[in-house]
Amino acid sequence: MSGISSPIALAAAATPLRFGRSLPAGDDASVQWLLKRNCSMSPRQLLRFYLGLSVVSLGIGGMFWLHGAALVLPFAWLEVVVLGAALLVYARHAADSECIRLHGGRLTVEHACGRRTVREEFRTEAVRVEPALDDGSLIELSGQGRRMVVGRFVRPELRRQLADELRSVLRRNAMAMRRSGPG
Repeated sequence: MSGISSPIALAAAATPLRFGRSLPAGDDASVQWLLKRNCSMSPRQLLRFYLGLSVVSLGIGGMFWLHGAALVLPFAWLEVVVLGAALLVYARHAADSECIRLHGGRLTVEHACGRRTVREEFRTEAVRVEPALDDGSLIELSGQGRRMVVGRFVRPELRRQLADELRSVLRRNAMAMRRSGPG
């Protein structure tokens, strides 16, 4: 296979990846782990659902109001507002994710939570991958005096496998970088 020439591609090709995937990127290649929340509905689908439910609820409340039950419509409005607030909180975090990308000699980690995104970049030869506390705990990536915790969107019993996969790809990448030399 002549298509696998970069150290990262060699590192990723050595072992099949369970959580990550290899991405071709021009002359070089990269490995990316995209960890996301398991949500049943996207924010757009959620908006459609909310609008449909609101129309039905307010329509029923309006029919009762027309037949003389004056208090049903204000409670229907209250229901729509409270449900909207709850769905807004849900939708704000539906797209939360962690993206770990190995490209060249850099490991970039991005954690998106709501509208806030935190990004750290590490040199691959100096990254340590360790459980933050105990078995099943989050995974701590550290190096150059910085640290980042990942694995929030992976089941606790699978976090060790994710950490092992990260370590394996980083180790193979470091060996391949040493073999390819500085140039």
